[in-house]
Amino acid sequence: MDLNSASTVVLQVLTQATSQDTAVLKPAEEQLKQWETQPGFYSVLLNIFTNHSLDVNVRWLAVLYFKNGIDRYWRRVAPHALSEEEKTSLRAGLITNFNEPVNQIATQISVLIAKVARVDCPRQWPELIPTLVESVKVQDDLQQHRALLTFYHVTKTLASKRLAADRKLFYDLTSSIYSFACSLWNHHTDTFLQQICAGDEAAAANSLERTLLSLKVLRKLTVHGFVEPHWNAEVMGFLHAIFERLKQFLECSRSIRAESICRDRLEKTVILFTKVLLDFLDQHPFSFTALIQRSLEFSVSYVFTEAGEGVVFEQFIVQCMNLIKMIVKNYAYKPSKNIEDSSPETLEAHKIKTAFFTYPTLMEICRRLVTHYFLLTKEELTMWEEDPESFTVEETGGDSWKYSLRPCTEVLFIDIFHEYNQTLTPVLLEMVHSLQGSTNMENTNAILIKDAVYNAVGLAAYELFDSVDFDQWFKNQLLAELQVSHDRYKPIRRRVIWLIGQWISVKFKSDLRPVLYEAICNLLQDRDLVVRIETATTLKLTVDDFEFRTDQFLPYLESMFTLLFQLLQEVTQCDTKMHVLHVLSCVIERVNMQIRPYVGCLVQYLPLLWKQSEEHNMLRCAILTTLIHLIQGLGADSKNLYPFLLPVIQLSTDVSQPPHVYLLEDGLELWLVTLENSPCLTPELLRIFQNMSALLELSSENLKNCFKIINAYIFLSSSEFLQMYAADLCRSFCELLKDITTEGQVQVLKVVENVLKVNPVLGPQMFQPLLPSVFRGIIDGERYPVVMSTYLGIMGRVLLQNARFFSLLLSQMACELGQEVDQILGNMIEMWVDRMDNITQPERRKLSALALLSLLPSLNSVIQDKFCGIINISVEGLHDVMTEDSETGTYKDCMLMSHFEEPKVTEDEEPPTEQDKRKKMLALKDPVHTVSLQQFIYEKLKAQQELLGEQGFHALMETVDTEIVAQLQEFLQVF
Repeated sequence: MDLNSASTVVLQVLTQATSQDTAVLKPAEEQLKQWETQPGFYSVLLNIFTNHSLDVNVRWLAVLYFKNGIDRYWRRVAPHALSEEEKTSLRAGLITNFNEPVNQIATQISVLIAKVARVDCPRQWPELIPTLVESVKVQDDLQQHRALLTFYHVTKTLASKRLAADRKLFYDLTSSIYSFACSLWNHHTDTFLQQICAGDEAAAANSLERTLLSLKVLRKLTVHGFVEPHWNAEVMGFLHAIFERLKQFLECSRSIRAESICRDRLEKTVILFTKVLLDFLDQHPFSFTALIQRSLEFSVSYVFTEAGEGVVFEQFIVQCMNLIKMIVKNYAYKPSKNIEDSSPETLEAHKIKTAFFTYPTLMEICRRLVTHYFLLTKEELTMWEEDPESFTVEETGGDSWKYSLRPCTEVLFIDIFHEYNQTLTPVLLEMVHSLQGSTNMENTNAILIKDAVYNAVGLAAYELFDSVDFDQWFKNQLLAELQVSHDRYKPIRRRVIWLIGQWISVKFKSDLRPVLYEAICNLLQDRDLVVRIETATTLKLTVDDFEFRTDQFLPYLESMFTLLFQLLQEVTQCDTKMHVLHVLSCVIERVNMQIRPYVGCLVQYLPLLWKQSEEHNMLRCAILTTLIHLIQGLGADSKNLYPFLLPVIQLSTDVSQPPHVYLLEDGLELWLVTLENSPCLTPELLRIFQNMSALLELSSENLKNCFKIINAYIFLSSSEFLQMYAADLCRSFCELLKDITTEGQVQVLKVVENVLKVNPVLGPQMFQPLLPSVFRGIIDGERYPVVMSTYLGIMGRVLLQNARFFSLLLSQMACELGQEVDQILGNMIEMWVDRMDNITQPERRKLSALALLSLLPSLNSVIQDKFCGIINISVEGLHDVMTEDSETGTYKDCMLMSHFEEPKVTEDEEPPTEQDKRKKMLALKDPVHTVSLQQFIYEKLKAQQELLGEQGFHALMETVDTEIVAQLQEFLQVF
């Protein structure tokens, strides 16, 4: 591509590509895509985006195309890779001038230079770092800033490389530029502090931007540029200097206007200081040992004493708390139980921690956390009144503990309490003791303090197990507090029911459950919505608990379910509806069939909620989960829900519909339980299976459930189902087997095995295209035992239950392999006998014995030649299935089933589904469960004896090992 002639054309097409008119835009994008691999195209783009007189949008697009081209074509091994000559020219052009006036474009240029550096620096681009170092020294503000911005992005990218050779290069680079980076940071920091003291806020804001960038560079060099940074005096000097700089910056904040750019940048810089410390602690815990004392003193001083008043801000407090938490929890600082096994570095760090966390310090931290940071703020109380649902979402941890103050303080409290529980337990118990008795309703602060202390007791529940008699506390005080209906006492009602939820799985007597259920019923009728939502949460924890007993819960089921349903209708936010639905699902799941009398209202409401939640896929997921538990509870009665249920399944599992991305997993689960509990196959239920073909093509993690669904249809109504879908299924399976894991292969084969079990006459014909590969797998000695076992299960069904089809298959295989039928048969029997140990399921082992015995009686020389193996397998099968009757001393086949009995279900067991019943009825027709192996062997041997005569049969039996014959005779002695 000639630069001069091409520039005009490329510029014109780029201009068209910025158009809002798709008729102009699309052809331009196509043309640019074609040029991507043209030599010289990226040189033209470089000329365009470095020409400041051109339109900003065009230049922006040129930068983006250049950046994408680096990803695709810069490496030597890439298809259509750029030539070395062009790359050399581009590298030189990229660092000629650092004078881009537009911030967004400057950032993109810095990023693309970093992308090139990742591949080429320092070997092919040794001049990059020296050029950047020189450029950040210039006096021109714009050039200095752009060079510093690029310096940061290059450092960040090189620091992220993880191969050993790349790490070594970065260590070398760091050692060569670290002193300069430190002096650069100090220079810009000092300049900022001087300007802020002089009251020049505008100039200070510019200097602060450079301080921020140089600190970002230092962060990457310090954290990733040294193997053992504690041996480098400059590194440790910089890290110690951070604390002084932090104090200076925090004091500066007093004199900077709250909403100014300078204030915003100052807070970002303060946070970056703490990130340097946190990253260094994370990557180099032992090198950080020298900083433990100072970090703890600094953080505790600013967060837990008056020193921080007026200067700290929320995100800074969060970072300081994270620093304390990481030091407290760090495994590198915890000695082994056997002190002699601990390293000197660990012992030194532990010694510093122990010396710092004295009783007075721990007590002050604990008290301050509880009585200051745990207190509900004015903003939170206002939100409680004005937007209660949003308040509950915030309170349940809408944000990660790392970034939000309340979760962060709670996690710090838990970690410190766990580490120093012997010291802090008496402190917390004393706080609880001081709050016993009634609280003055007019004293809002006293109510908030009690709320905070109860919060602490809930968070520390596991640590307080031996120190708190929770049952007594519940009976003597907490229960009474739940009954205080005064509006101002609602924080305590909410907190107490939350507290019970925290203790329910820790220490709560089963005998007290009915009293708690009574209290929950009352609180679900509380005037305050937040209290009701919190009560629903505790109810979920209660029914989920290991010691939950249905008999205790049933007297309250109707009223609780009704109240929960009312709450579901009342709340309006998606998150809250999801939460209440989840509670309802848990209740339905635990009581199972007992829910049937009470679900009418929910069943009527769910279609409306589904319609209303069209734009809220996560809420629809919660509805699907509720439906799953509802179907399991309703059993066969779930058929009444089909007018709503089946369209929901249809939509959720249709991969051509956008919502399937969110709904598919739960939709498949719902489809499966619907089939398992369906009393019969309806035309609508059959029609939904049209979705399956596309699902099988996805070959996703949902494939396992797809196979379960296919099996469920087979058990539900094999003839109707297979008549309509067998051909499509067979095609899908043939495609799947070309590229599937061993586990997936077994799942496909199990479906075929189930088809043969349910429909032994038509099944082999319907899946005939799959059977030759099964046959080949057997005679070739399939190496995976689980696959071989399934192959033998399939062939056993064909041989035992459809001998005519087996004969046709044998002839087909002989023709395909160019061998005699008898030779093929002999190879199959030999491999079957040899690989019998691959079969672990008793049913399949008995099936193999029955199948091979079905070849008898026979005059065929090959079958007679393999007679010994057939008898060996038969005796193995007898050992598997025969149990001795202790009264009569005779043997009986333990797999025989004579009639269907409804199993008796205990309270803790789930009742059998309709599919369980169908499988039981199917077993009553299955030879494995209806034919006595003992009787079958006797009859087959008797028939063989009649066919060969006494002498011939005796000669045949002599081919069998005498020990096996003796075992056989013992099993057959009753005949």
